[in-house]
Amino acid sequence: MKTIGFIDYYLDEWHAEHYPKWIEQASGGTMKVAYAYGMADSPSGRTNVQWSEDKGIELLPSIAEVVDRSDYIIVLSPDHPQYHEPLAQLPLQSGKPTYIDKTFAPDRQTARRLFNLAEQHGTTLFSSSALRFAAEYAGAERAGIENIISFGPGRYDNYSIHQIEPIVSLLGPGVRRMMYTGTPHAPSWLIGFSGGRQAEIHHLGGGCPFSLTVSYTSGETNVLKADSDYFGLFAGALVRFFETGVPPVDPAETVAIITIIEQGFKAMETPYQWVELPSE
Repeated sequence: MKTIGFIDYYLDEWHAEHYPKWIEQASGGTMKVAYAYGMADSPSGRTNVQWSEDKGIELLPSIAEVVDRSDYIIVLSPDHPQYHEPLAQLPLQSGKPTYIDKTFAPDRQTARRLFNLAEQHGTTLFSSSALRFAAEYAGAERAGIENIISFGPGRYDNYSIHQIEPIVSLLGPGVRRMMYTGTPHAPSWLIGFSGGRQAEIHHLGGGCPFSLTVSYTSGETNVLKADSDYFGLFAGALVRFFETGVPPVDPAETVAIITIIEQGFKAMETPYQWVELPSE
């Protein structure tokens, strides 16, 4: 039995609640979340002690102990990426396969520092939205894509990753510029990629399912709705990463995704004007 350690801002959150079961199922019982650490207690839910008792997962007093006793590491804090860098310092120096939850980093420079630290210490690392692994998206033809229009729910700050991740997985990391084109209740952005390719993201509220409309230079169009069990597919990819040490996501794509999210806030300040994105 291989053990996994959780490191979180606080443990009573949706991902920490569900990942243990998904991982155990995806691994056929060969991996188990055994240890956890929380920096603080949830401001509105169970304390870390209560969460650990309910989940049957041993709560440890320090990140160092979680890293020392675990075979693999998951840094959570999915809605507070500003804590990923301090939470991940010891895991990324451990040489143990480490997954950092979405959204990977609050900005491009932090994302690059995290990958650099992992590389310096021989630690394999990846991060992703589960939507990348939706069967409908993963199975889409990539050659000849000219335009993608994406729709989804949620706020830009913590849900845009779920639209941008699949787009970058299809178009690659060659992002060049972006423009804000939305309204107060339906924010949207136009993203320019290399070779004249482009994508749009639209946040249309809680009732809007995740979907992509993909247009090709051939004139064909595919409408892809994420109906598959993408969380289960993500858990399978996570287990394979722990087993093999081979990240399923190119770091360049993750850095491009964080760059888009960061610059999207800047683009909101000057609607309908292109914002050039850094490439170095």
